[in-house]
Amino acid sequence: MKQRLAIAQAIMERPDIIILDEPTNSLDENGVQLVREILIEEKKRGALILIASHNKDDIDILSDVKYKVDDGSVIQS
Repeated sequence: MKQRLAIAQAIMERPDIIILDEPTNSLDENGVQLVREILIEEKKRGALILIASHNKDDIDILSDVKYKVDDGSVIQS
């Protein structure tokens, strides 16, 4: 519930930039799908969305550009 509330707070005023850390952490399958759908709609609206996540599915589904930390360096993947 806290995770959903935090995401709602992040997007409720429709900001141009949304920064999220592990947005689907601790969510059930329906919650994960809902968050992904919301973020896809925000992206279509033109929002820049920065996501830090260990969830490869989230990264693959939601990202246009991907970066990773490799041996202390940030590289595009």
